[in-house]
Amino acid sequence: MSDICVRRYQGADQAACLAIFDGLVPQFFAPEERPDFAGFLEDCAQGVAPYLVLLHAGRVVACGGYALHGARARLTWGMVAREVQGTGLGRALTAARLDILRALPDVEAVEIETSQHTAGFYQRFGFDVVRVLANGFGPGLDRWEMTLALDHTVRRDGVDSPDLSGS
Repeated sequence: MSDICVRRYQGADQAACLAIFDGLVPQFFAPEERPDFAGFLEDCAQGVAPYLVLLHAGRVVACGGYALHGARARLTWGMVAREVQGTGLGRALTAARLDILRALPDVEAVEIETSQHTAGFYQRFGFDVVRVLANGFGPGLDRWEMTLALDHTVRRDGVDSPDLSGS
C-alpha cells in the first residue's frame, strides 16, 4: 500500500482516533475503555505521552503509541480502522513504533497487553506470551501480556521514518 505517512499525534486527530476505537468495539476494545482512551488522547495532545498516527491518502487510519519505563517500553493503544485491517497498515504502525524504540539504546525489551484477537499478530513480530488472563479486559476479551527482547540491529522497511517533529 502506498501513500503512507506516520507522524506524531495532534489534537486535531482526536475525532479520527476515537472513530477508529468506536469501530473496534466490542471485538477489540471493551466499551468501558473509551473514557480512558479519550483521556489518554487529551494527554497526548499536551505532549505528555508519545503517540503516532498513520495516514493513508491523507486520512488517519491507524494510531498507536509507546511509554518508556527505564529499560522497558510498552506499546500503548494501538489500533487500525476495521475497513483497512489486513492491508499491512498495522504492521507498518507497529514497525514504526519498534524502530523508534530500537533507536533508544537503553531500551532492552518491549511489553504489550493485547487481546486474544491480536496476540498472533504480535507473535509474528517476535513477542512471547508471558501470561493470559481470561476476561482481563472485560467479558469475552482476554488480556494477553507479551514481551519482546529488543534487537537493536533489526530495522523495518516499506514506510518512511515517522515525522516526530510535531509539525
